[in-house]
Amino acid sequence: MRVDLFDFDLPPERIALRPARPRDAARMLVAAGQAAFEDRTVRDLPALLRAGDVLVFNDTRVIPAQLEGRRGEAKIGATLHKRIDLRRWQAFVRNGKRLHSGDTIEFANGVAATAEARFDDGSWTLVFHGDEPVEVLLERAGQMPLPPYIAGKRPTDAQDRSDYQTMFAAQDGAVAAPTAALHFTPELMAALADAGIGNERLTLHVGAGTFLPVKADDTAEHKMHAEWGTISPEVAARLNAVRAGGGRVIAVGTTSLRLLESAADDACVIHPFSGDTAIFITPGYRFKGVDGLMTNFHLPKSTLFMLVSALMGLERMQAAYAHAIGHDYRFYSYGDSSLLLP
Repeated sequence: MRVDLFDFDLPPERIALRPARPRDAARMLVAAGQAAFEDRTVRDLPALLRAGDVLVFNDTRVIPAQLEGRRGEAKIGATLHKRIDLRRWQAFVRNGKRLHSGDTIEFANGVAATAEARFDDGSWTLVFHGDEPVEVLLERAGQMPLPPYIAGKRPTDAQDRSDYQTMFAAQDGAVAAPTAALHFTPELMAALADAGIGNERLTLHVGAGTFLPVKADDTAEHKMHAEWGTISPEVAARLNAVRAGGGRVIAVGTTSLRLLESAADDACVIHPFSGDTAIFITPGYRFKGVDGLMTNFHLPKSTLFMLVSALMGLERMQAAYAHAIGHDYRFYSYGDSSLLLP
């Protein structure tokens, strides 16, 4: 499909630079089938789902994966993208043309890494020095990797350390937050439980590739970056039991959805999963692992807008986004939410 089919105009003032407070006070646009759109809030979620449904959360934890350093006199910026092993990470590098294999980059507070090898897409393998875990080094030298559309408008600050982390964050490894889950609070989770709505956890370590624009003119020419994820046998079994009992599996966020779809077979059975996924979902895809999605509002011509268009239909999502823009919804990572029920 032509990528320009997924374009739309978004006024810059619709981009949220801070999250709603409290988190579950964010607005939520409900699109259920072909029914009229509903303007609700995230707190209404218990009344919008059915007893027996289950919400699936990504429990990845964002690490401070944005690093600033030097190789000699050259300034080098690095955003870690994907773990390779205990000391090696693949990273997108700013000013990477100044690097050569074997160069040492000196980051803040005594943290250093060697640029080992360059990938075809321009990213590098960085090998971190010393014996301390890389996560410890990042806490010392790194910053939270806010999306470019926020970082370009204001500097990252201490508040982002908590704002850009979900209440479910447990497994270190993401360089971008599963932002749909930023709206949840302990109070909302208690209300969902009282309404008979369950929850499950999986892990997908979101990579920096989620921010990369689609540069191809046709979706068939775009290559997704791989991300690592896991679904335990116990979670897979419980999710299959929910559907067998008539409940719905509602993914919280496109990251949860992409992993569930990677793990589901053509018979709509969700299997245990552990490994990389580079699934790219566009209109025409047949969904096998989910029955609905809660997600924020995405960038024009992004793979995530293509995904929601695959779930609900392109015209339906174009209308939903026009409604959201016209009704002053807040967009992107710190913005408002939508509940999509095909």
